[in-house]
Amino acid sequence: MQRQLTLPHLTDTEFYSIINYTYKTIPGDIMIVSLENISKFYNGNQILKNISLTIEDNDRIGLIGINGCGKSTLLKIITGREDPETQPEPYTANISRTKGMTVGFLEQNSGLDRSSTIIEEMRSVFSELIAVSDRMRELEQLMAEPGIRRDEKRFSEISAEYSRKTAYFEANDGYLINVNITKVLNGMGFPPDTYDRVISTLSGGEKTRLALARLLLEDPKLLILDEPTNHLDFETVMWLEDYLQEYKGALLIVSHDRYFLDKLTTSICEIERGVLKRYKGNYSAFAVQKKADTARQLKEYEAQQQEIAKLQDFVDRNLVRATTSSMAKSRIKKLEAMELVEKPVLYEKSAKIKFEYDIEPPFDLLTVKNIDVSAGENPDRKTLVESMSFEVKRGEKLAVIGPNGIGKSTLLKIIQHKLPCSHGNIEWTKNVKISYFDQENAQLDMDKTVMDEVHSRYRTMNDVEIRSLLGSVRITGENVFKKVGVISGGERAKLCFAIMMLERGNVLILDEPTNHLDIDTKEVLEQALEDYTGTIIFVSHDRYLLNKIATRIIEINENSTESYGGGFDDYIAKKREKQAAAQAEADALKQEKARQLAEEKSVKAYRSKEQRAADAKKRNRVKELEKEIARLEEEMSVIQAELADPEVCADYKLMQEKCAALEDMKKLCSEYEDEWLTLSEELS
Repeated sequence: MQRQLTLPHLTDTEFYSIINYTYKTIPGDIMIVSLENISKFYNGNQILKNISLTIEDNDRIGLIGINGCGKSTLLKIITGREDPETQPEPYTANISRTKGMTVGFLEQNSGLDRSSTIIEEMRSVFSELIAVSDRMRELEQLMAEPGIRRDEKRFSEISAEYSRKTAYFEANDGYLINVNITKVLNGMGFPPDTYDRVISTLSGGEKTRLALARLLLEDPKLLILDEPTNHLDFETVMWLEDYLQEYKGALLIVSHDRYFLDKLTTSICEIERGVLKRYKGNYSAFAVQKKADTARQLKEYEAQQQEIAKLQDFVDRNLVRATTSSMAKSRIKKLEAMELVEKPVLYEKSAKIKFEYDIEPPFDLLTVKNIDVSAGENPDRKTLVESMSFEVKRGEKLAVIGPNGIGKSTLLKIIQHKLPCSHGNIEWTKNVKISYFDQENAQLDMDKTVMDEVHSRYRTMNDVEIRSLLGSVRITGENVFKKVGVISGGERAKLCFAIMMLERGNVLILDEPTNHLDIDTKEVLEQALEDYTGTIIFVSHDRYLLNKIATRIIEINENSTESYGGGFDDYIAKKREKQAAAQAEADALKQEKARQLAEEKSVKAYRSKEQRAADAKKRNRVKELEKEIARLEEEMSVIQAELADPEVCADYKLMQEKCAALEDMKKLCSEYEDEWLTLSEELS
C-alpha cells in the first residue's frame, strides 16, 4: 500500500532543513536508507565511530549491543531527531533516502496520549481515504439528481471525477479500512468493546500497544521498533511476529527478545565499542559467527602483540649501538606503520555461573495432587486455579507458563510451602535441597551491602573469597560495597545467582530469572542451566530460554492446566495442531447443523414458484462461486510458489506485479467467500 503518510515526528521538509550535512536522493527503488560516516560524541566520549549502514526495502535487521552502546542514538539519527557529528573530508557524514520514504518509529516505553477514542485514533490514519469516500458519496448523490443527468457535460465531469476517486480508493484498499483496523486492534489486544475508550485513560502498556497498532496501520516503508515486545503477552507477541513476517516494508528492530529476533530478522547489526558490524542470518546465526570472529580476532591480536614485543625488544637493545642503529630505526618505522588489531571484548569476561549439588535425590521427585492456587487474604482470597495436579521427575526441566496474574509465581511458592495450600497434597521425596530465585529478590536485605549479604549467610568465607565469588558474576569494584537496594536489577539478579551457587541445591526453582539481564548474561545463565544435571522448575516469559532449557511445559489458564512435552517450539506446534483440530470439528458440526436445517426446511410448506426460482438462481450462483473460489485459490498457490523463486525475487518489478496480483486475488476471493456465505445462509 503506497501512502504518503508521515509520522508526527518530522515532515520531509523539516527533516531536510535541520540537517547540516549532505542529503541526496537515491536513484531506483531498492535502497531506501543509506548512512555513511556517522559519528556521535556525548560528554567527550565517542559512542558511534564512522558507522555506515544500508537499509533496503526487503531488509529485516536486528540491532543489538549492550546498554548505552548507542543503539537509540543511531535510531534517532536515522529518523532525523538527532544530527551526527560534522566532520571534515573524507569523513563527511551522509544520509541518503529514497524520495517519498515514510518512517514509523516506536520508541521504547513510548505511547499515545490523546483525548480521542481508540477507534477515532485508528480511523485518523485513513483520514485521506475517508475524505475520498465521503466525496464519492457526494458524487453519487449528484449523479442521481435529474437536473444533472440531463446536463450531459456536467454529468460527464462528475462521472469522470467519480471514476478517478473510485480507482484511487480501490487501489489503496479503501474498502478494507474497517477490516484492517479490526484485524490490527484485535491482534494487539483491543477487542471491539474497547474501541470507545478514551486513550488518555489507558495504562502505560496499553498506550504503547496502541502506538504500535497505529504504526502498523500507517504501513511505513521503514518500520523501526525499539523493544516492541516489552508490554505484550505470548499471544500478542506471536500475532505480531506473524503480522511482521508478511510486512511489505523494511524492518529495523532493537530487542532483547532473542526468539523474536530469530523469527523475524535476516541480518543482525551489532554496535560494539562504537563500531557497527553486520552479520547475515538471525540471532542464533549471529551468536555462532560472533564467537568465531572473537576467537579469530583474539589470535590476531595476540600474534601482533608478540610481534610488537619482539620489535620493541630489538629497538631497546640496538637503537643506541652504532652498528645496529639503522636496523633498529627501520623497526621503529615498522611499528609506527603497523595497523593495530584491537583486543576483542572477550566472552570469558562475561559472568561465570555454574550450579552444582552434592546429593542425588530419588527419581520420583515431586507429586502435586488436586491443589488449589489462590491469592490474597481471607475473606478476599481468590482461587486462580482449581484442582491442579502434576508430577516432576529427577532431572526434568519443567517450565510453567500462562497469562499475567494467573498464579504462576504463587504456584512456585505453594509447592515450597512458602504459601499455604488450602486443598490437595504436595509431596517432595527425601534428600531434596531447593535453591530458589525470587523475581522480586524478596530474599535479599536491601539495607545490607552486597558483601555483607553474602557474609551474613556464609560466615566462614573471608572477604577475598566473597569478592572472588562476586567477581565471577561481574559484580566488581565499588559495587560490592553498595547497598543491595541501590544496585541495578541486573546486579541484584547476579547476586542471587552467586548465593545459589553457594547453596548447591539439587532442585532449582526460578521465577523469571532473565528479567533485568543483558543478552550476554542471559546466554551465560542459559548455558549454566543447560549444563545443570539437577531438576529445574521455572516460570518465564523468555521464549528463547523456554525453547533452550525446558523439557516439558505446563500451561496454566483460567481453571485449567495442560502439559506439553518439549520446548517452546514443540509447545506452539502442538497448540496449533489442537486449534486446527478444534476448528475442523467446529466446522464439521456447523455443516451438519446446516444439513439438518436444510432437511427440515425441505419438508416444510409449499413455496411459491417465484421463491423456488429465486432459490434455484441462488444455488446456481453458489456453484459458480465455489468454482471461482477454487480457481482463485489455485492461481494464488501458483503465484505464491513463484514468489519463492530466486529469479522472481531478483526482479523487483516482477515481484511487485506478482504481489499486487496476489493481493487483488485475495480481495476478490474474500468478496466471493462473503457472497457464498450469505447465499448459503439464505438457502439454509
